[in-house]
Amino acid sequence: MLFSLHKSPSSTSWGSNEMLKRPVITSTKRFLLTPLYRSNSIMATSISTNSFSTLNKEEEEDGVSNQPEPIIQKTTQYPLQVAKRLEKFKTTIFTQMSMLAVKHGAVNLGQGFPNFDGPDFVKEAAIRAIKEGKNQYARGYGVPDLNSAIASRFKKDSGLVVDPEKEVTVTSGCTEAIAATILGLINPGDEVILFAPFYDSYEATLSMAGAKIKAITLRPPDFSIPIDELKGAVSKNTRAILMNTPHNPTGKMFTRKEMDTIASLCIENDVLVFSDEVYDKLAFEADHISIASLPGMYERTVTMNSLGKTFSLTGWKIGWAIAPPHLTWGVRQAHSYLTFATSTPMQSAAATALRAPDSYYEELKKDYNAKKAILVEGLKSVGFVVHPSSGTYFVIVDHTPFGLDNDVAFCEHLIQEVGVVAIPTSVFYLNPEDGKNLVRFTFCKDEETLREAVKRMKQKLKVLV
Repeated sequence: MLFSLHKSPSSTSWGSNEMLKRPVITSTKRFLLTPLYRSNSIMATSISTNSFSTLNKEEEEDGVSNQPEPIIQKTTQYPLQVAKRLEKFKTTIFTQMSMLAVKHGAVNLGQGFPNFDGPDFVKEAAIRAIKEGKNQYARGYGVPDLNSAIASRFKKDSGLVVDPEKEVTVTSGCTEAIAATILGLINPGDEVILFAPFYDSYEATLSMAGAKIKAITLRPPDFSIPIDELKGAVSKNTRAILMNTPHNPTGKMFTRKEMDTIASLCIENDVLVFSDEVYDKLAFEADHISIASLPGMYERTVTMNSLGKTFSLTGWKIGWAIAPPHLTWGVRQAHSYLTFATSTPMQSAAATALRAPDSYYEELKKDYNAKKAILVEGLKSVGFVVHPSSGTYFVIVDHTPFGLDNDVAFCEHLIQEVGVVAIPTSVFYLNPEDGKNLVRFTFCKDEETLREAVKRMKQKLKVLV
């Protein structure tokens, strides 16, 4: 990213009489950061701001402009500075695509946040908590009522009974739960296995921990786990497997057979599992299974989840990690020095949300199934090859019928020429080539938005091959 540094308007009074006359070079400099993208340097433009001399009346009458004309002294480029462990990572693809959506007036089916609001009963609980004065630091590992609600919900969903005081840690979103788990339990040089494509935070956080990353690639159309490859990858050197089901970005749900294989390999080789289950309530074609519920797995599993996806409140950033005490210790140690505590009134409201009746979740699935049908049928009618999605609110498609070289080129064309945003999936692989034919759409939007996106694509996308 390139930043242009401009003079601060606050550095002098542009409304004063003195500033109606032409400034002449002096010494003091001030700067403002303005982002300019696609560069690895910062441009600093220094501008004189005080000790002005002015032109006399005769010079003004001779036609010399009396408007301020700051004189640029020097332009210097500074290299962006970042720790080596993060050098390969750029501005997240979600940020980039959302900015382009605004710039081009595009329909954003890229980043996975709803364009509709969460339920009133949860928002009202947050307002009530604020008015009741629940506005100071919360207990580090969670407001007691929320910890209890998480434990109760987990018991109902998985059959597992956990201690809310010793085995539940509230975090600032699932992304922080992931970070606290990795930074609290992974040492530099530890080997961690991922399933590609994967949520981009995984690789970045593992890099911060100094982990050695292995990726098992899931391939279309069904993105099933290559069992023999997984068996060959797991060894006594493996510290953990990081998994996500239902799976972002593919919409895949890990089968019971696949999970049994993962479990047996972990038990045999004394491997931990970090299980990201934020889409557990968006499982459309089969019941969600928490791997912690499999025999012999709870004592080696950290289960991570959040409020945002299920209740359309992604901006609240309420997440949690469930683990046995010997693993919770590491998670909490990292959490203490990452965020220490999470928003107090929002935790109180989250407890209310998690006690919602089953009818809420049934209606949620029904609503998302309708949205999914609109998008999937629309994408097929446009000419995409649409791969099956059993969970999450994402759909993966093959864009190659439209003749663009790769996923990035296609997504740029889609934004600029069609007015729709999708996410190029190559950013979710260790080897970007593995994802060059695929892009991800989301259907967590209202039906009008989804229909408008399909309409634009039908009008402007043409199948070439």
